[in-house]
Amino acid sequence: MSRVSEKQKTVSSSVVIAISNQKGGVGKTTTCVNLGIGLARAGEKVLLVEADAQGSLAVSLGISEPDKLDVTLVNILEKVINDEETESGEGIIRHEEGIDFIPANIELAGLETALVNIMSRETVMRQFLQEMRRQYSYILIDCMPSLGMITINALVAADYVLVPVEAAYLPVKGLQQLIKTIGNIHRKLNPSLQILGILLTKVDRRTNFARETSAMIREAYGERVHIFENSIPLSVRAAETAAEGKSIYLHDPRGAVAEGYLSLTEEVLALAGCVDKPVEAESAGTPGLQKGGGQ
Repeated sequence: MSRVSEKQKTVSSSVVIAISNQKGGVGKTTTCVNLGIGLARAGEKVLLVEADAQGSLAVSLGISEPDKLDVTLVNILEKVINDEETESGEGIIRHEEGIDFIPANIELAGLETALVNIMSRETVMRQFLQEMRRQYSYILIDCMPSLGMITINALVAADYVLVPVEAAYLPVKGLQQLIKTIGNIHRKLNPSLQILGILLTKVDRRTNFARETSAMIREAYGERVHIFENSIPLSVRAAETAAEGKSIYLHDPRGAVAEGYLSLTEEVLALAGCVDKPVEAESAGTPGLQKGGGQ
């Protein structure tokens, strides 16, 4: 891995995708890493942004102690807040599998508290990513497992939201609140925000329960929100990749998890830019969302 210091090549257009779910442990970081590297393998120029104080993205990409990093997302956003210029490539690390990333650590939790008292507090990340859009074709934001100010910043900065959902009862219960929040942000702060789709993760295909839960999600949301065609199976292989700092494509290239993320990558490439508008949340709490144009 190396720091990016040279002038970045400008790209003609960019897609920003926030990977979000207020429930932890549903595969947000794993999805961010493997979708991002999948897009890079498809020839796209990709930046991953860690918007989570846990530093899980950094660890998954080979940074063993993110709390010891000199420059993280916090330092960059603080410069935006203070109207200071950032240097080209500042805070960006290049990974051996062809993606760039901006790490975060525990300091991000402190910034979230400070943002409450800042003018235009919801748009700080969007201001920073405006410049990054000129340099990358895809920017993926790994969000916190919460709906706090940092996550709101990510949703305001994004074009799309990708929602990983574990095929289990409790994670599914929180999905409606997330969709309602996305609808509120669409109406009040980011009218271009759309739900790219719901990704079913940790699906144990051996059990009736997982199959029933997956069917329930498709029945409840499939008419209004795109449900990605392939799910991500439950596998120890996915957990092992974080310890090695590399993607599933290197760790277990022929396994079911790699196959699932390759399928997701293909769907994202097909869907981005063609998801029907608008994204709304009905007053009764039912997600009044348009289904993805790729189905």
